[in-house]
Amino acid sequence: MYFKPVYFEEYELGSKRTTLGRTITETDIVVHAGHTGDFFPHHLDAEWCKTQPFKQRIAHGTLVFSIGIGSTASEINPHAFSKGYDRLRFVKPVYIGDTIHSEVTISAKTSSKKPAYGTVTEHVEVVNQHGDIVLVCDHLLLVERKEVVPE
Repeated sequence: MYFKPVYFEEYELGSKRTTLGRTITETDIVVHAGHTGDFFPHHLDAEWCKTQPFKQRIAHGTLVFSIGIGSTASEINPHAFSKGYDRLRFVKPVYIGDTIHSEVTISAKTSSKKPAYGTVTEHVEVVNQHGDIVLVCDHLLLVERKEVVPE
C-alpha cells in the first residue's frame, strides 16, 4: 500500500487498474457468517446446497463485496474520501475455491456541492477466474480540487 496524491483534475476518464486475485476459502465464509450473523444454509450447509440449483455453497454477496473492494485499497489518496457505493449488483455466484479480482475504471467526474471538491465515480467489476463478472458497483469519491471552482 502506498500514498498516491491525486487531485480531482488529475483523474482521467476511462483510466483503469486491476487488482491482484484472491481465492475465496471456506474459512472466509465461516468467519463472514460469524461477523454478520448470516448463517443461511446457502453459505454453510453443503448437504442442503446439493439439493439446490447451485449444487454447492455460495459465498455471501457482502463477503464478495468486502473482498473485492478491499483489494482496491492498495493506494491511499490523501485528497479523496469515499462517499459510498451505488448500483451494487451481485451478478453471479462465487463458490469456495473461486479466485476473484477487481477491475476499476474511472467512469465519471462531476462537480460537487462543495466548490473545493469534485466527485469521481469508479466503476468496479469483480471478476472470477473464468473472466465472469460476479459483482458490479460504482464507488463515489469526494476528491479535493487543485483549484477551487468559484461559487
